[in-house]
Amino acid sequence: MNLLRLLGVLTTLALAGCGNGTPSTGDAHSAPLSVAATAVPHAEILEVVKPILAKQGVALDIKVFNDYVQPNDQVVQGHIDVNYFQTEPYLAAYNKDRGTDLQTIVGVHIEPFGAYSRRFKSLDALPNGADVVIPNDPSNNSRALILLDKFGVIKLKDPGNPLSTLRDIVANPKQLKFRELDSAMLPRVLDQVDLALINTNYALDAGLDPTRDALAIESRDSPYVNFLVGLPAAKDDPRVQKLAKALTGPEVRAFIESKYKGAVLPAF
Repeated sequence: MNLLRLLGVLTTLALAGCGNGTPSTGDAHSAPLSVAATAVPHAEILEVVKPILAKQGVALDIKVFNDYVQPNDQVVQGHIDVNYFQTEPYLAAYNKDRGTDLQTIVGVHIEPFGAYSRRFKSLDALPNGADVVIPNDPSNNSRALILLDKFGVIKLKDPGNPLSTLRDIVANPKQLKFRELDSAMLPRVLDQVDLALINTNYALDAGLDPTRDALAIESRDSPYVNFLVGLPAAKDDPRVQKLAKALTGPEVRAFIESKYKGAVLPAF
């Protein structure tokens, strides 16, 4: 191969390499915006803003998950742009456990956490040694215990500690027997236990009405706001900024108030 032919081949390869390189920032910001969410109420709320964003040139790709781990993992690994399913205490525990740097972008709603039973009509009716199931992740585990402390079922060493554990129970008058399960499993075992502490999104998905069915529920001033979350760079993404604005707009407020009737509350 002579020198001219060699130069021609190298030039062709260089041009091909330019054409197959990493998309520019502009290309990335014009691509569909993927959002990981749990089904209820998060994905339902995202469906409300989907047409709003479409008018602004942003195609929303909603990915529904039924657990609390994959939505964060997928964002950290770069497979999904942002997620919408979690509270700040849960996010803090995830970041601490995995050494990640996911960040809150905007707070959207509150889901008052509740205690449910098929067998008893009140917490006072719980028998000694009752079988109680609570979430096994650190944030929601403590949230369940704090709720039981507030209603006098148990006493915690420090009810203000957002990461209280079973070891922090200093009084358990009814000798309740606690078991820790994955949050998604709790509605499925409700018929098999005396009491289950269930996140509202899973309660709604299982056909429960927190305002009617819960024996105890968090007050409207609950600090457990559900956030839109992403990696640090997501805050500068114009698509994410438009999503954050839409999620805290009047259309979403009206939808939450009419659809969930107190079971889910706007946080803006």
